[in-house]
Amino acid sequence: MLDSNTASSTNKADVEALNSAYAEELRKCAELAEQVAELTALSEDLAFKLDRIKNNPFWRISAPFRKALHFVFRQIKRVKNTGSLRGLIAKIRYIMHEKKVMKNYGTLSFPNKEEAEEQSGKIFPCMTKISILVPLYNTPTRYLREMIDSVKAQTYQNWELCLADGSEKTHPEVEKICREYQKTDQRIIYKKLDKNEGIAGNTNQCLSLATGDYIGLFDHDDILHPAALFEYVKVINDQKADYIYCDEATFKNNHIDKMITLHFKPDFAIDNLRANNYICHFSVFARKLINGTELFRTKFDGSQDHDMIFRLTAKAEKIVHIPKLLYYWRSHRQSTAKDLSVKPHAVTAAKGAIADHLRASGFEDFRITSTRAFEIIFKITYPIIGTPKISIIIANKDHLSDLKRSIDSIITKSTYNNYEIIIVENNSETAEIFTYYQEIGKNQKIRVVTYPEKNAAFNYSAINNYGVSQATGEYILLLNNDTEVIRINWLEEMLMYAQREDVGAVGAKLYYADKTIQHAGVVLGLGAHRTAGHSHYKQHRENLGYMGRLCYAQNVSAVTGACLMVKKSLFHAAGGLDENFAVSLNDVDFCLKLREKNYLCVFTPFAELYHYESISRGLDSSGEKAARYDAESARFREKWAETLSAGDPYYNKNFSLDRSDFALRLREKEEDKIYAN
Repeated sequence: MLDSNTASSTNKADVEALNSAYAEELRKCAELAEQVAELTALSEDLAFKLDRIKNNPFWRISAPFRKALHFVFRQIKRVKNTGSLRGLIAKIRYIMHEKKVMKNYGTLSFPNKEEAEEQSGKIFPCMTKISILVPLYNTPTRYLREMIDSVKAQTYQNWELCLADGSEKTHPEVEKICREYQKTDQRIIYKKLDKNEGIAGNTNQCLSLATGDYIGLFDHDDILHPAALFEYVKVINDQKADYIYCDEATFKNNHIDKMITLHFKPDFAIDNLRANNYICHFSVFARKLINGTELFRTKFDGSQDHDMIFRLTAKAEKIVHIPKLLYYWRSHRQSTAKDLSVKPHAVTAAKGAIADHLRASGFEDFRITSTRAFEIIFKITYPIIGTPKISIIIANKDHLSDLKRSIDSIITKSTYNNYEIIIVENNSETAEIFTYYQEIGKNQKIRVVTYPEKNAAFNYSAINNYGVSQATGEYILLLNNDTEVIRINWLEEMLMYAQREDVGAVGAKLYYADKTIQHAGVVLGLGAHRTAGHSHYKQHRENLGYMGRLCYAQNVSAVTGACLMVKKSLFHAAGGLDENFAVSLNDVDFCLKLREKNYLCVFTPFAELYHYESISRGLDSSGEKAARYDAESARFREKWAETLSAGDPYYNKNFSLDRSDFALRLREKEEDKIYAN
């Protein structure tokens, strides 16, 4: 509190006002602390009750019945989501069709005899040698032979297989088999180690055997697609790639056609990589990237590849993702693919690798915590630098109850205090809304400004551009009037990303009233108009998303303008919202303009709001609104033709553009080969 007796140069009224404001903030903090304490106590009580239920023998005995009951409930939910039994049947048929398509990613995708001969005879301008490093340790005989055979079956021939064997004396068969292969193929180089040095140490021993200009990292119990090296050398020649990775699948029962999970990855995305090692297999990189440094650092054993990927991609000039499933990760009792709990130290090692990378990138005072998706999928909490003002821009015409709900939720549920709310009044007609404006105008944080174009056609872009012109904050938050805050630290969760120098726009996770997802990032080309659509649309709030994507912050091509934060300086640098997109696609267009300037767009699931979409303006499904949307879609496709043609870098080409749930893209002919050139 300020002492008025010592503040001789300060007006007494100002001191009293500051003291009053300070007391109010203390009261709000106390209320929030009380709410958190109550929720914590409730959570602990529920956890205790849940543990008691799970430890009850009757609960365990009833497991089969509960599974059957949950299956029935899921089908009921599916009927509700699809709108009818016909919709559910269509979804089931799609899933069955997708199961058939999955088979095409296994042995059916292998090149036939003619294709293999063509690939083997291909002469590239640069026939680079790839040294494949495989650390061995007590490798089961079958796994070892299948691993080596998959390398020998490569259609590209200029490779060497470097094997460093740290197996125990009780497993002499590992050396025997390797020596056997070595006699028949000089490209296989084997070294028996005096002692096991762990994954990191054994792999570094492999590197000492390598003579290739490019290095590939391969696990001792996995399998390569026969065309893997051919595809890699192709992008080395075509794109001068110096770091390359592909899609991968886990398989069981010793056959790659028995696939459990197909992991179709995005192109390089730094925020995804910080949250989890999505790149994983099969990494191949120019040897020059490790000159003067270790390949694997033993202090990160268990997550040594994650650490290596951070360091090498930071040095790489051209990182290329091949959107083809070329690596098969065997799932068995001792493998990480089966169960991370087999290697609990991997979680600690992963946090260490991420922390080391973040510090090397200039970040301090961050926190790394596991998410609900999986222990090894992380939330990064960056520190807020200072207390910059955020200008929240809300366009509004009438709709008193919607606007009031939105404003009330901001005021009562926001823990970040330095913000202003600018309501852009746009031709309202009801007396009640103007009465409300007068009421909230008493709040010093809220201003109502009038959009100057009287009786003009609705133009979301123009209205928000005008609102931004009235803003005094360093950051802009575009917010729809039909939103409601859920998570109290929503502003901090968005601001921590918006403050980064490499980030342009930040978007939140938005739900419909029924707690299904309205927005979790925008995918280019998605939907009937092939413009853009929302991923994970209408999935339930508790859904983890494809490969846990609903549980961590990630890079996306665009985020919705219904809740979008950006530095005001970047808003102006990008030219604001394009007023040629009066209602639709202006947010996507804006994000693409930021991307053209090499800024990232980030979706964070840790800023959560309800979005009662289209309450204010209705759906664009018929008549004049549909015609307008068609026209704006055509304009968008023309403006961004090249970008759309290239595809969304954060949405794998193997996914369907007709669905938002990361379903596999179906082929017109099932016999079409997945990887036909």
